[in-house]
Amino acid sequence: MQQKFLKDAFSLIIGKQGEDIVNIIDSKKYVNEFLIAKKLDLTINQTRNILYKLLDSGLISSIRKKDKKKGWYTYFWKIESLKTMEFLRDTFLKKIEQFQSNIKSRESKQFYFCERCNIEYTGENALLNNFTCPECGSLLTLKDNTKVIEELRKEMDKIKKQKEILEQDISEEKEKLNKVRQKGLKKEEELKKEEKKQRAIKRKKEAEKNKKALNKKIPKKIKPLPKKGKKKK
Repeated sequence: MQQKFLKDAFSLIIGKQGEDIVNIIDSKKYVNEFLIAKKLDLTINQTRNILYKLLDSGLISSIRKKDKKKGWYTYFWKIESLKTMEFLRDTFLKKIEQFQSNIKSRESKQFYFCERCNIEYTGENALLNNFTCPECGSLLTLKDNTKVIEELRKEMDKIKKQKEILEQDISEEKEKLNKVRQKGLKKEEELKKEEKKQRAIKRKKEAEKNKKALNKKIPKKIKPLPKKGKKKK
């Protein structure tokens, strides 16, 4: 389900090509931009323009590597799954707000429509046009908002269900990233401990070395000759 959400988010930014991009770079590793261009059957400049749009929205990230022989930089790209899903969640929230606003408007206001032109008018616009269609002159008919409100509620409920599933995916992704982060912190802590241990060993060795060097410089004390005792008579 997560991949579908990624495709939906990308498609909102760049259209149908969003699905193709997800299929190509939905990987833990960064993908070479020339490979992306080849699979999309586009020039490298066209591909970069698409990728930059996604980058501006925070849905992907990149790293660059310098070609030692040619001297130019090649970019590699990867999807930022969590940011992409959060972007889509925000989009869902905006849509839900729009549905709620539209439903509220339908429940409190009157709407008219022209049966011949199939054009809808608010009560204010209908009044301004003397309840006649400005396009064909036909008399406008009062619209029954009941069915419209019902359809709006159905569409809103679909978005809400998608949002609930998306929230679960976001929670799982956060947990996954947190585990990776904790693992990285643990590894970093272990490295610090090892470095500290090695520094202690090095200091100990240097101290022993200095002690030996110092001992070599200090001359040994000459033992005094034993005193001759008095001869017995």
